[in-house]
Amino acid sequence: MSDQLAIQQADQVTTDHERIARLVRGAQRGDGMAMQELLDVLAPYVGRLCGPIALQDGPDAAQETLIAVFRGINRLRDPRALFGWVRAIAVREAVRVARRSAPAEPLDTEVPQRGDPQLAADIRDVLNRLSPEHRAVLVLRDLEGLDERTVGELLKVSTGTVKSRLHRARQGFRKAWER
Repeated sequence: MSDQLAIQQADQVTTDHERIARLVRGAQRGDGMAMQELLDVLAPYVGRLCGPIALQDGPDAAQETLIAVFRGINRLRDPRALFGWVRAIAVREAVRVARRSAPAEPLDTEVPQRGDPQLAADIRDVLNRLSPEHRAVLVLRDLEGLDERTVGELLKVSTGTVKSRLHRARQGFRKAWER
């Protein structure tokens, strides 16, 4: 039975990749329905990236990201690169929006909750105390699981800068958590 389940899951992943590729090609040809469906697929992913980085302005960063995707879809050469391309745009927009924002306020954004709602509120509060650059590195490295080189490419900084920001972000998170 587990072999059958694995085959079904592999077929689903293949079907999803084919569907995404069809949507990208349709959107690039000007098919409004394909573009709308593609944006609907991308919206939750973009929200998960922008929220922890841009904090209370996460929805604005997500909207800016989706607008950039809409405007730039014709520049995407390989539909298989869609999520990486969108990730780069989302991080750039989240950091940009967070930088221009007023000093941080208490968060309303969704951070993955595991059990205790108070724990999620505490995590949001601690993230709120970090700079946008530190939040971006923390989210990309620890939540998205990207390596330092990839994070550096996305943020357009050296790997050494990523490592130092990550160290400071984790240190700042720990310090704020202990308060």
